[in-house]
Amino acid sequence: MKKHTIILLISFLSISFLSNAQLYKSALGIRLGPTNGITYKTFVNRNAAIEAIGTFRYRGFGLTGLYEVHGRAFNSRDFNWLIGGGGHIYVWGNDRPSFLDNNQRTVLGLDGILGLEAKLRNVPLAVSLDWKPAINIINYSSFLNDEIALSVRYTW
Repeated sequence: MKKHTIILLISFLSISFLSNAQLYKSALGIRLGPTNGITYKTFVNRNAAIEAIGTFRYRGFGLTGLYEVHGRAFNSRDFNWLIGGGGHIYVWGNDRPSFLDNNQRTVLGLDGILGLEAKLRNVPLAVSLDWKPAINIINYSSFLNDEIALSVRYTW
C-alpha cells in the first residue's frame, strides 16, 4: 500500500510540473555561445517542442534538430525548464584545431539539451539559457561539452 501511495504521489507531482508548460506557440531568434546562430522552436503540444538550430563554427556550419520536453519551473507561469535530445550534422572547414590533416569534415552526431527559459510578460520575447552537449559519431569521433548558450527569440 505504501509503495502504491508513493507512486501515485510522484505521478501527481509530475503531472503538476508538466501542466501549462507552453508559454507561446512558435519562436524565432538568435543563439549566442561558442557557436552563434539562428534558432526556431515550435510546440507540438503543451509540453513538447521541436527546435531547429543553425550555427556557424570552425569556418563551417551546423544544423541541429531537437525534441524538447518542457515543464513549469519555480512554480511560475513565466519560467520553464527544458530537457531533450536530437541529432546534428556539421560541415567544418579546415581550421578546427584537432584536424591534423587540414581537410574539411562532415560529421553526424547526437545532442542533448538541458535549460531554463523565460517568457517575458507583455513582450513577445523569450530568453533561454541552456547546455547542449554533443557527441560526434560519424566521420569524426569527439565530445563537445562547451555548448552553453543564450537564446533570444521573438514569439507568436
